[in-house]
Amino acid sequence: MSNHNLSRDEAATRSALITTHSYDVTLDVRDAADPAVAGYPSTSTVTFSAEPGSATFLDFISGGVESVVLNGRSLDVRAVVDRHRILLEGLDAENTVTVTGTALYSRSGEGMHRFVDPADGQCYLYTQYEPADSRRVFANFEQPDLKADFTFHVIAPVAWEVSSNSVAETRTPVAGDPTAALWDFAPTKRMSTYITTVLAGPYFKATDHWGATLDDGTRLDVPLALYCRASLAGSFDADELFRLTKGGLAFFNDLFAYPYPWGKYDQAFVPEYNLGAMENPGLVTFTEKYVYASRTTDAQYQARANTLMHEMAHMWFGDLVTMNWWDDLWLKESFADYMGTLGVDRATSWDTAWVNFASKRKAWAYVQDQLPTTHPIVADIPDLEAAKQNFDGITYAKGASVLKQLVAYVGFDAFIAGSRQYFRDHEFGNTSLQDLLQALSAASGRDLADWARQWLQTSGISTVAADIAEDGGVMGAVTLQQEAIDPLTGHQELRPHRMRLGLYDPDSTGALVRTESIEIDVAGPSTLVTDLCGKRRPALLLVNDDDLSYVKVRLDSGSEHTVRTSLNRIVDPMARALCWTALWDSARDGVIPAARYVSAVEQFAPSETGIGVLLNVLGNAGSAIERYVPAATRVGVRKDFLSVAAEQLTAADPGSDQQLAWARTVADVSRHGDSQLALVRGILEGSIVVDGLAVDAELRWSLWQALAAHGQAALAELARELGADTTASGREGHALASAARPEASVKAAAWDAAVNSTGLSNEILSATIAGFVTAPEDLLERYIEPYFECLERVWSERSIEIAGRIVRGLFPGAQNLPQGMRPAGHPVLMRADQWLHDHADAPRALRRIIIEQRSHLLRALTAQAAG
Repeated sequence: MSNHNLSRDEAATRSALITTHSYDVTLDVRDAADPAVAGYPSTSTVTFSAEPGSATFLDFISGGVESVVLNGRSLDVRAVVDRHRILLEGLDAENTVTVTGTALYSRSGEGMHRFVDPADGQCYLYTQYEPADSRRVFANFEQPDLKADFTFHVIAPVAWEVSSNSVAETRTPVAGDPTAALWDFAPTKRMSTYITTVLAGPYFKATDHWGATLDDGTRLDVPLALYCRASLAGSFDADELFRLTKGGLAFFNDLFAYPYPWGKYDQAFVPEYNLGAMENPGLVTFTEKYVYASRTTDAQYQARANTLMHEMAHMWFGDLVTMNWWDDLWLKESFADYMGTLGVDRATSWDTAWVNFASKRKAWAYVQDQLPTTHPIVADIPDLEAAKQNFDGITYAKGASVLKQLVAYVGFDAFIAGSRQYFRDHEFGNTSLQDLLQALSAASGRDLADWARQWLQTSGISTVAADIAEDGGVMGAVTLQQEAIDPLTGHQELRPHRMRLGLYDPDSTGALVRTESIEIDVAGPSTLVTDLCGKRRPALLLVNDDDLSYVKVRLDSGSEHTVRTSLNRIVDPMARALCWTALWDSARDGVIPAARYVSAVEQFAPSETGIGVLLNVLGNAGSAIERYVPAATRVGVRKDFLSVAAEQLTAADPGSDQQLAWARTVADVSRHGDSQLALVRGILEGSIVVDGLAVDAELRWSLWQALAAHGQAALAELARELGADTTASGREGHALASAARPEASVKAAAWDAAVNSTGLSNEILSATIAGFVTAPEDLLERYIEPYFECLERVWSERSIEIAGRIVRGLFPGAQNLPQGMRPAGHPVLMRADQWLHDHADAPRALRRIIIEQRSHLLRALTAQAAG
């Protein structure tokens, strides 16, 4: 049985016994470009204090351990290496241990990921560790509260760029090997193992610098660098990225009143990345999907800026001050999510940051918080597998939403003052919830214990609706009704909300504008709004106007009528986004037929000026059609929607973001419907020219995938397209299109490659799975039972990242509800229930995925039952 899954109790025991001081790590990756070489030499020397006579263990997931030397004594490797742990017994008060072994290159994005660029054959390396994969690269004490200073040495090909958390002090030739050089990096300040990092390869590099004069008159100078693969250099907008970086550093240095603490600030955009980005101090890594080689919308550029600001905020929240254990993951991620949006709002020219947060980011939280596996923001994380799965919509977006509420409650100045004190009190240390509450309570003069209990230590989402008594167009009693059940306890959890009520009426031009706004504290099941009594009923009464609270809103009947007839007349972008969200929530919850949401999108999306909101509602419409609309009416609803999308493709301003959004929608929805395939083929072949539309690589692959899903793309055509696009993204596009072809033999090959083979890298695996599931229900029915039969084997044989992609991606969730069947009686739901019953002792992380996918399916079937 594997012992890689460190438990919270084991970590607490270890941190009570030892205190880490320093690491000196040497990695020799000079042979990385040789695909026959599976691993690389790794040497790790650790100094630490311990209780004399005690015992502990190091973590090292490796290809083999050659030697272990503890306090000058060579230990018997066979006796002390227990799978992924190295036992250290008979410790002194002060200890030095050196472990030499072979670490393995990765294709899963965990540890030291190795990527060969299909465009030019060049080899690239980068590391990704969170929550606990530095142990795949060097032996260490893998837990966040055992911080230390780190000194890295890297041997790599002499022509490569090599970077790490700190500056390279020297770069010297390797004796006897003219092809290699040794990079010696300066010791870091104290940090956790999971945020150390190494980057190596023939990366393109751009440099700049940023500086500021501090309050004491000293000068803060920060060298800046940007990296991407050489084949992407032509698309790399380094000047814009440096501009955003400088603006962010200036903003956060001033906001936090604590100078940037990590010396340099590098940012690397790397291939096949499992995350959006990672906050490694001094060397932040991003997915290279943020290097835009194809036409890109302004919303995507803003989202990239948000990620950049999010990671920069982590230099303080998460890196300078780090949680003790993953229970308090929110201490860094919720804050960074909030600060990322704040940074875009305050330090860039975009003025829709909070609108996009409300429209997309909070929607992620709302979905997660309605699953049976939801959890409090301060979560119960018993082990590392659980930690891996809690990088979710609760920890990020709900946490950020609740912090936004807290700012409204205590005031922005008090919130920032408390944050500043928190940094000063705990710099380079570790904390828990109570440490933050103490700082914020002191700064605000409020006892936040009750607020924390209600918002951070419970789960679930409140739904609030206005109940309006009306007489002749004049409002009498207006009551806000709150419902909130904690999914984990089953108990009602009615939380306090500070929110605004917006009253909207037509102006002289017919536009719907806010005529009045009322702030109110909502508490308990019913709150009377006395300020509205005797006022004329507005056309739209918008609960939670300005999106101050984390709450799901149900529109009253009059307001819903206004929204369904006049959504495009609402001038304020935030109010319009909140109305879109209210309509979507009603469709997802089965309160209204999903086809009515699609109809609203057809009617009002063409006039939606916010590109972020437009992309979101178009994506929601596609999901509604394929998951929530009943099978009996789906073909017609899809055909009508595709007709509108095709019309808007030509009606939108040439070259506009809106035009691109509609083009993507035609391609994506056409994977499932064939009514616009002639348009798809015509755009690809050039026989149909849409004025202003950039038919570049990304869009072309989406169009090919639509044709392939209907058997209208020959293998030779896909091969020719791949020959013209030899990039990594082209390879992924080709893998998806190939697996999407509706042939039994194609699906069998894709299944085998994903489930029974280890030859696919993380991103090609996901593309293959996406293509596999793009198929009619009857073509995939034969894989339902094999799916459930393979789950435990896949989980035990693959890394958690790869296993998670397989288990989540291949769940048979695209099901139709037969006429007359109750949703809960669907055979796939019943099979999932049987598996969960029969595998009660399966790993908690695996069970969580099945429970969540089952819940998504039940919601879809319930929506189908609603018509």
